[in-house]
Amino acid sequence: MSAHRGPRPLSPVSLGVDDGGWVPVTAGESGAAVFRSADATRYAKCVPAADAAGLKAECDRVAWLSGQGVPGPRVVDWRSGDAGACLVTTAVSGVPADQVSAGELRVAWERIADAVRRLHGAPVAQCPFRRDLDAMVAVARDVVSRGAVNPEFLPVEQQRTPSVELLDRLTGQVARRREQEAADTVVCHGDLCLPNIILDPRSWDVSGFVDLGRLGLADRYADLALLLANARETWTDEGRARAADAAFAERYDIALDHDRLRFYLHLDPLTWG
Repeated sequence: MSAHRGPRPLSPVSLGVDDGGWVPVTAGESGAAVFRSADATRYAKCVPAADAAGLKAECDRVAWLSGQGVPGPRVVDWRSGDAGACLVTTAVSGVPADQVSAGELRVAWERIADAVRRLHGAPVAQCPFRRDLDAMVAVARDVVSRGAVNPEFLPVEQQRTPSVELLDRLTGQVARRREQEAADTVVCHGDLCLPNIILDPRSWDVSGFVDLGRLGLADRYADLALLLANARETWTDEGRARAADAAFAERYDIALDHDRLRFYLHLDPLTWG
């Protein structure tokens, strides 16, 4: 009697994509299988059928942004069927900004500010995707209600506080933040942290933004809060971090509202789970 065979593992080839000598990539979103082609020119993300809608939403965002003059990947192929779905995009050449030294990041920092401003300058009226505050709060309520908040995503000082209490602290501010968002809506990346910013190691220009599954219209501070906080993991010296914040603000041309930064920095970890 032959042994029972389980479902075929998800891969680009199993989902109908050409055999590009796909190599599994260990770093990637939970629940997705990520592959790189043998020639390193393409990436493929594969998900089970239950998650196909979410991957299609990412596919649509990548396709839209690539037509706006903002550097990033392009859609090469999309496959969907009973077994699952696969999105194939061009690779963005370079090194993730979290993998460079503090000195190198500082050299690239103004260029990053320029690229973020370019992203935020994409035409709001033409963007069909939203990730507004009400949507973020709704997701946070769901994640919190399921007890699915990952404590490791929270600021250290909040990791022992019940997530219900953390959300309650934020909901009292929503009306004011909603007004601010209405006056300052831009096209946001949605997860603007250093690993999702790819740098050219020769020029230190931004080669592109990646992982665009949360891209949509939102308050620009939803992006700025994550980026500035994440950069502090590279600039561990507080004085250097403050100087970098000031340099970014000057280049981006904004007077930073630190209460608004704090609000979005505390809301974002409640939306993952």
